[in-house]
Amino acid sequence: MARPPAKSSAPTTAANPRKRSAHDRSLITESMEDYLECIYDLEHRKGYACVSDVAEALQLNRASTSIMVKRLGKLGFLRYEPYRGFALTPEGSRVAEKIRKRHAMLTELFELMGLSDRDHLSDIEGIEHHLSERAFRRFAELAAHLRRHPLPRSTT
Repeated sequence: MARPPAKSSAPTTAANPRKRSAHDRSLITESMEDYLECIYDLEHRKGYACVSDVAEALQLNRASTSIMVKRLGKLGFLRYEPYRGFALTPEGSRVAEKIRKRHAMLTELFELMGLSDRDHLSDIEGIEHHLSERAFRRFAELAAHLRRHPLPRSTT
């Protein structure tokens, strides 16, 4: 009888695309964080979220979005509301708010360093998932320092 393959403790690579978030490694992936952040934004903008709105905002197809929404529901991050779509649970809101806070701080830090958030959005989106809590606090301190002592603006 064949044994199932052993679980790998190898780091995430192209062959293992389920990247875990550095600050919340328990069971959440970068992709899940992006969904929760998107749903959070939709709830605050429209009052609710539905699969088609999430798919459009993330530029994904509805089938993939539906699968992830179901997964997030099973994990306790979303609850379904009949005829209204779905809403974040308190735990889903906690994760989404944490990501929003990271995104806002990184956006501000980039701006304080003279880097356009539009030109560096992919950098910000990538970094927000990988900062440890300690690194996040240090980056926030750096942003506070740069607010008090702005860098001279570059002419290049």
